[in-house]
Amino acid sequence: MSTTAHALEPLASPRRARAGIALVFGVHGAVSGSFVTRIPWIQDRLDLSPGQLGLALVMPAIGSSLAMPLAGRFVHRYGGRAAVRGLISLWCLALALPALAPSLPVLCVALLAYGASAGMADVAMNAQGVEIEQRLGRSIMSGLHGMWSAGGLLASGFGILAAHLDLDARLQLAVTALVLLALAQPVCRNLPDLRAPEGTEEPPRFALPPRSSLVIGLVGFCAVFAEGASMDWSGVYLRDVTGASATIAAASYTAFSLTMAVSRLCGDAVVRRLGAVRTTRLGGAVATVGGLLVVVADSPALAIPGFALIGIGIAVTVPLAFAAAGRIGSNPSQAIAGVATVTYTSGLVAPAIIGALAQATSLTVSFGLVTALAFALLLSAGALRRAERNSPGSGSGAEDAAVAAAAATTPPGGTSAKDLSAI
Repeated sequence: MSTTAHALEPLASPRRARAGIALVFGVHGAVSGSFVTRIPWIQDRLDLSPGQLGLALVMPAIGSSLAMPLAGRFVHRYGGRAAVRGLISLWCLALALPALAPSLPVLCVALLAYGASAGMADVAMNAQGVEIEQRLGRSIMSGLHGMWSAGGLLASGFGILAAHLDLDARLQLAVTALVLLALAQPVCRNLPDLRAPEGTEEPPRFALPPRSSLVIGLVGFCAVFAEGASMDWSGVYLRDVTGASATIAAASYTAFSLTMAVSRLCGDAVVRRLGAVRTTRLGGAVATVGGLLVVVADSPALAIPGFALIGIGIAVTVPLAFAAAGRIGSNPSQAIAGVATVTYTSGLVAPAIIGALAQATSLTVSFGLVTALAFALLLSAGALRRAERNSPGSGSGAEDAAVAAAAATTPPGGTSAKDLSAI
């Protein structure tokens, strides 16, 4: 738990807090899944070369990295509930922008705005999830990120159907944006209105992340690098290295995403039993074995299980990194923004580094790097230990005192830490 208690407005039911934030994660993932499926339509409409499309697709990551540090100010000024509602609404509406762009420069600007809204909403909802997890006294962050993956998979299914029916992406994405916007509004009403204590100084408009969050961010960096490399290059690897058919190669992204989603939905039970540090180390070992299988594979039958093991091994690392960041300082949103910036920068550079290394050597050597970073999780997992000591149920006297203070400041009829722990 963060070192400053947060006041909670009354909730109709504490169970709705957990369900509400889970659905927010699902909506966020659905926006991403909807957009990805219509990228080919956008490329064809604007007649973009692969290089031009690559330039455009860098913009969301740049927008996210630039805007994430601003999210803490929104949360401080407007409260957790209003910040999540406003930013997730902005993210839903941003879905319609890329398909409306008439040219490459306008598309780049649209994707920059799209990424900025995505990053700020991501920080706000993760901060909300961390605070609810703290009051629950048990891990829920892996499941929340699993809901993100599930939302993306479900929305991508509708997007694939729309593409198959040759629907205009401008219409499809606009309608999807409005549907998701309408869904997000009642969901956000169930969130607790987490606020900083009175008298807390408002964070600056743009603040560098705390140094402690950068160490945790390096753990996430390793996991996201492996995730980005596997998602973007697994199909190419299966086709070019193992001789897989086009159908099997094309299905690799869906299979990897499904593995990630299922692992995240099941990951909280593992975290509760083993703790964050041991879970991360176990995941690093599993991902390392998977990477070794990929590197030595000479057939799809060996490479596909290897990619599956990479997905299983890294699935819960990023949720654990976000949860850890939210426990180490007085401003969870700023710490989470720092971790998110480091981890998502990894996702930005991973595909390019893999491609450049493959060009200079081979794809097999490239995934040797992925395997090395998976192994690094075994060595760096200890960075989560400080946050784990501060987590609920750890027996820390300071933590017990903070929970007691939060309960004591709950308004009449409100939701206390004890009530939330019963969810």
